[in-house]
Amino acid sequence: MARKNPFANVMGETPTAINIAQDYTIKGASRSIISTIDELSAQADKLLEGETVIELEPDVIDSSFVQDRIEDSPEEFEKLVAAIAERGQDSPILVRPHPSISGRYMVVFGHRRLKAMRKLGRNVRAVVKALEDRDHVIAQGMENSARANLSFIEKATFAQKLTALNYDTQTVMAALSIDPATLSKMLSVSQIPQDILEIIGGAKAPGRDRWYELRQLLEEPKNLDRLRARIKEMDFTGLDSNARFALIYDLLKRKKIAGVFREPKKVQWGASDRKVAADIRSDGKKYTLALKAKDAVEFGDYITAHLDALYTAFRKAKDK
Repeated sequence: MARKNPFANVMGETPTAINIAQDYTIKGASRSIISTIDELSAQADKLLEGETVIELEPDVIDSSFVQDRIEDSPEEFEKLVAAIAERGQDSPILVRPHPSISGRYMVVFGHRRLKAMRKLGRNVRAVVKALEDRDHVIAQGMENSARANLSFIEKATFAQKLTALNYDTQTVMAALSIDPATLSKMLSVSQIPQDILEIIGGAKAPGRDRWYELRQLLEEPKNLDRLRARIKEMDFTGLDSNARFALIYDLLKRKKIAGVFREPKKVQWGASDRKVAADIRSDGKKYTLALKAKDAVEFGDYITAHLDALYTAFRKAKDK
């Protein structure tokens, strides 16, 4: 018996949907279900085509039963609110009748638009469509993959949540438009300890390979223990998620090479006549001497000219 088309209940038996789903199932494809973002976006649009758009009060709509976004950029959200305030809600959201509470609805996609309308105190334009849970997660994943600009870690977390809800591999791959190899890496990356993920957030700059390397670095218990100890001493204020990822990744890479985290040693020196001052920094591998004040350049040139003599004196002192 032929496998049921996973998009049939969501988008209807259109030739495009059938061909795409069957091609994936038959070939077990190493490519994604939908080859381009434009095609994926078009499939998501079919969910709203020919449907009646109504207005609903935001208070009768609940979030999806599975979340896909780790964090929402305050700046991007405020831009969305301002755009909707100026020209209105261009695109309706998709909701389904709540599966367990009469008179309420559940968002399939459009969480940010709903949140914006809630902030503006306006009713939200929505299409109501009866969907089963499985069709719900496929539609949610398709729309977000096409429009939400989710980061790799957000998609990985979404895949892990679907797997935890006992959705089969085909459904998870359909929801995220990914191949088996990518799903495997996503599920591996999603095992990064929750406290580390919460510190980093939904960083968009790192791709699949960099997240996977971070996961491998954290597999060594000593790495994780020392990273957690180091994090307690750090202040992440003012750093976005991309910067937080870069900092943690760098700490782990340096830990792997040096075998230990070292707090850079900082010393300041000043001449008695105040004509030369120095900022000195050492992290165990590099030593930096930065001169400033009136005679900084001249003194620097003097040091450079006498480096051979200084080094010879250093070697003699060390040998003794």
